[in-house]
Amino acid sequence: RRCGTLLVLDGIDVSVPAGRIVVVAGPNGAGKTTLLRCVVGADRPDAGEVLLDGRPMDETDPRVRAAIASALDDIDFFPDLSVVEHLELLAFAHGGDGASVPEVVTELGLDPARDQLPATLSTGQRRRLALASCFVRPRRLLVLDEPEQRLDVRGRAWLTDRLRREKEAGTAVVIASHDPELGAAVADARIELGA
Repeated sequence: RRCGTLLVLDGIDVSVPAGRIVVVAGPNGAGKTTLLRCVVGADRPDAGEVLLDGRPMDETDPRVRAAIASALDDIDFFPDLSVVEHLELLAFAHGGDGASVPEVVTELGLDPARDQLPATLSTGQRRRLALASCFVRPRRLLVLDEPEQRLDVRGRAWLTDRLRREKEAGTAVVIASHDPELGAAVADARIELGA
């Protein structure tokens, strides 16, 4: 993937089977977010291809939207819906029943903010809402860009446990992370960019 004349990504070849976690690491500006954007179909590589079940990735394809839950750096929220309403809508829109919403809200410490609108949330609460948005809906592939950001020690422990549970449930996971402890705790494979 190029940005103008700058070659950002080159020679990336990875497969992420069900129940495996791939951690993408590297310094800021190495292309981690660009790689994740290509994985979810929000950006297209200039050469090569990204496949889901052997078919080209296209974020507008309903099959892709049904399979992938992602929290990248450009999360938008429904401005007129409370935290719980937002999560319930996402669950129902993706074929879920919303039963996991109360548990996920509690797990992520969003109970005190459950009736707030996204604009009233702190930066950390918005980050936790972005993560919650992934965990309330069905998914086969989970893609997270630096999910440990703005999480305290307890939140990072929760994230490690949650990623392990995703793996046990057979979800394929790709995360970009600056946290070597998180990577060491969950990774089945590692991609080092900018090394």
